[in-house]
Amino acid sequence: MTRIIAGRAGSLALDVPGTGTRPTSDRVRESIVGALEAAGAVTGAAVLDLYAGSGALGLECLSRGAASVDLVEKAPRAAAVAGRNAERVGAALGGPTPRVHRAAADTFLRGTSLRFDLVFLDPPYDLGDAELAATLTLVGEVLSADADVVIERATRSGEPSLPAGLAMDRSRRYGDTTVWWARTRA
Repeated sequence: MTRIIAGRAGSLALDVPGTGTRPTSDRVRESIVGALEAAGAVTGAAVLDLYAGSGALGLECLSRGAASVDLVEKAPRAAAVAGRNAERVGAALGGPTPRVHRAAADTFLRGTSLRFDLVFLDPPYDLGDAELAATLTLVGEVLSADADVVIERATRSGEPSLPAGLAMDRSRRYGDTTVWWARTRA
């Protein structure tokens, strides 16, 4: 069962799409969001969760004090699940419902005028390096001046190529998955 781990909506159960997604485990999500929270990157942040699936990463941040969350998911069934989860978490927090955008990541990034302090990318493992690099270039155009970008990929994929303006901060391996943290740089 997937759930919100901590914060004001802690222990709230989340639905997970039946097929076509690879949910981030509670252990990995706790490690990622806990590290970001300890660094002061969550409270008050505008969060973007690309390839959102159930929306668990972004919604975990909302539970821990993020100012806003935008979930982007192109698969209709997964976007519907993310929408239900967003409504559930929004209601539990007594605030606005996080926005769910049923769109491809690149389409959303090209069309938004919003700026984000924290961006999660958890693309399908079969997304090629060139496609990820193109998406990261678009991500760079929607970041605030002091932003964090978290990329979750198959360990076998290797370190992602970052566009100008982003610098690799660190990485951590969780079995077949590696998480890379990047930050904006002047």
